[in-house]
Amino acid sequence: MAPTDARGAAARPGAVVVGGGLAGITAAIQLADAGVAVTLLEGRPRLGGLAFSFRRGDLTVDNGQHVYLRCCTAYRWFLDRVDGARLAPLQDRLDVPVLDVAHPRGPRLGRIRRDPLPVPFHLARSLATYPHLSLAERASVGRAALALKKLDPADPALDGIDFATWLGRHGQSPRAIEALWDLVGIPTLNAPAPDASMGLAAMVFKTGLLTDPGAADIGWAHVPLGHLHDTLAAKTLDGLGVRTLLRTKAERISRTDDGRWTVELPGETLHADAVVLAVPQTETHALLPEDALDDADRLLDIGTAPILDLHVVYDRKVLKRPFFTALGSPVQWVFDRTGSSGLTGGGQYLAVSQSAAQDEIDEPVAALRERYLPELERLLPAARGAGVRDFFVTRERTATFAPTPGVGRLRPGARTRAPGLYLAGAWTATGWPATMEGAVRSGFSAAGAALSAFGRRHDHPLQEAA
Repeated sequence: MAPTDARGAAARPGAVVVGGGLAGITAAIQLADAGVAVTLLEGRPRLGGLAFSFRRGDLTVDNGQHVYLRCCTAYRWFLDRVDGARLAPLQDRLDVPVLDVAHPRGPRLGRIRRDPLPVPFHLARSLATYPHLSLAERASVGRAALALKKLDPADPALDGIDFATWLGRHGQSPRAIEALWDLVGIPTLNAPAPDASMGLAAMVFKTGLLTDPGAADIGWAHVPLGHLHDTLAAKTLDGLGVRTLLRTKAERISRTDDGRWTVELPGETLHADAVVLAVPQTETHALLPEDALDDADRLLDIGTAPILDLHVVYDRKVLKRPFFTALGSPVQWVFDRTGSSGLTGGGQYLAVSQSAAQDEIDEPVAALRERYLPELERLLPAARGAGVRDFFVTRERTATFAPTPGVGRLRPGARTRAPGLYLAGAWTATGWPATMEGAVRSGFSAAGAALSAFGRRHDHPLQEAA
């Protein structure tokens, strides 16, 4: 029941959202849109969580390369809501250049692209002509895809096995896994097939490649991520009257005798009708009141996985395409970030995104430079005579939750056992891996649960899209 003021009229409910990443921003927007008075807390000096930008000399640098797909309807809603969709456009049609530099007859370029045909024929020509697999391997991929299309990603049995085991049972060779399944799976799941839950893998491939013909079309920010997730998001929150407190961490939350909540900050105590915890699982565990979850310690069993990004500034243009991915090389995905970074003077800035980087996340910059600059020269002949103006590294050691088999049973939903306390974050039970899409969806779920408890009528943002 909503609280009332001294005259007996229904008072405006209040909520505190702890965490200013995409999940927390989304929850705050949704609550404020419905007339809730919202205070948003963020420990960093900016919004955006782990998808942010920073300055390095004259460059504006993203901490990592983030992309989304046309099927990411929640993140697309977010972009629209902060007036940023035009700044992160989608491809007209899926087209991924795949360069194999280890082929016996020399480097070969293949492409994963779609035709304007219904599923599954939209990818048939691309698969039939994909040069990185044999004819038999291409046929086996088609059969596996049809088997995958019949799966229910929410089936708990799928969460208990790894993706590689399922692929092996369906005739996929090591080469097919490397040149196709892992090519897509590693950047989306942040894990190779042996380390990934089959349930999450099925969700990625079925949703992205086997539902709508355009579902896997790729989009990425043509401006710094900080402009979208911090500047524009802050403007939207301000316009809704959200009180945003940066450099502010919640120290303790507790429920009062009247059923409301207190959130203790350094030097201040906030009072609210609802609290949304939109912080990583370890921070959530530390803030949870006793008995808020049946087994709160299971949050600590949700592992993390790192992502490493290498940033190279050349003195000339060495890559003509906006991005490509590689086989036969430790290099995974390479993006041209020249325009978004503000680089001038005729050079080119490339970002090399390395997912599932457990083996390299703590390596010294000098060692990474020694390994990867020659690899880029092997992939890009124009780089062989180019000067390197700058080489630096960004590391996110806990970039995502680890999508290991069995992780599904560890991920909690938005509601807790404590009335008025809700959870958000890509690590919660969104059905998605740890993506920007999953983070936004978790914000929807937490805000929707709170609004239902308030008795506030609200429509799910994706109701029409669903």
